[in-house]
Amino acid sequence: MDPAHDGALLLRGARLDPPGLRRLMDHVFETNLETQATGGLGTPLCIWGVHGVGKTAIVEQYARERGWAFAYCAPAQFEEMGDLHGLPTIEGEGEEARTHFAPPAWVPTGEGPGILLLDDLNRADDRILRGLMQLLQTRRMFSWGLPPRWQIVCTANPEGGDYSVTPLDDAMLTRLLHASLVFEPKAWAAWATDAGVDPRGIAFVLTYPEVLAQTGTTARSLTQLFEQLKPIADLRASLELVESLARSSLDDVTVAAFSAFVLDGLEALVEPIAILDAGDFAPVADRLTELAEGEGDAKRVDRLATIASRLFLHVTRDGYEPTDRHRANLVAFLLHDSLPDDLRVGLHRDLAAHPTARELVRDPALAAALLDAM
Repeated sequence: MDPAHDGALLLRGARLDPPGLRRLMDHVFETNLETQATGGLGTPLCIWGVHGVGKTAIVEQYARERGWAFAYCAPAQFEEMGDLHGLPTIEGEGEEARTHFAPPAWVPTGEGPGILLLDDLNRADDRILRGLMQLLQTRRMFSWGLPPRWQIVCTANPEGGDYSVTPLDDAMLTRLLHASLVFEPKAWAAWATDAGVDPRGIAFVLTYPEVLAQTGTTARSLTQLFEQLKPIADLRASLELVESLARSSLDDVTVAAFSAFVLDGLEALVEPIAILDAGDFAPVADRLTELAEGEGDAKRVDRLATIASRLFLHVTRDGYEPTDRHRANLVAFLLHDSLPDDLRVGLHRDLAAHPTARELVRDPALAAALLDAM
């Protein structure tokens, strides 16, 4: 749980990309369910991260993919303690009358498995946070408790920087397991490919990962921009509008990088499906040669690396069905003269390590080329 500083920001727990966070959730939730089955309570998980990195979306998607129930609560919206513990009701008569608290509408009622998300936990008022301590430790609040087989997950923005958050004291922190979600371009690109995000946007993120790692741009702001750009067929011809839209979502450094990306024609990189489905690979090979040419004798490895990354994402996505043509064209791509040996070897290694993609790269000529490259 040791905090780590990221500039002025204070992150807690392991710093994980989305796949790493899902693996952690798998383990924590399975352990919690086993603990609850034997009379225990389990431990809530708090996911830290900057705004727009996808904390809430990942938790909701995790529940949906598994068919789990999902309940959402934003404690920062609570004005009164009654919003937290519910309104009092009197049960019984005379000396037997007792005050009980009816659970608020955000409290789940059906048996799990399910996830109760307490979103932006540390944006709540300090008084609300103190009131949540019992729920986090015992899964109960006065007269009501969570149904069986429910997990509590919190999200929080890091302390420090410009975030308006309420610091959590040790009594609160030690009731939770902690992890920090960080933006990882390849993980975002894998999600974006499945989500139908504009391919030109995915190519930009994969081409300029170092820029995005150093700016305030988030996964959410990128996705919002690419949704607005999707109807624009020719980005360069509409550059003024494109830059206006980019400035509405991104920081100045990322806007400059995106403008350079458009002016350089990188949004017109050859698509993975165009490579895999090509009936004649010669035109694709010619286009790769063109894209690889830089100024003088320089080679545009950034373009080739982006194409390679997108190819990998395409053939490893859920539901992908390879064909003999795909196999032949993928091997032809890996054997193309423009590919540097380190890029060729790296892509082959990643494909060979993937359970559904390794058969695509079983080829004697490719094996010989790889041996020569070593």
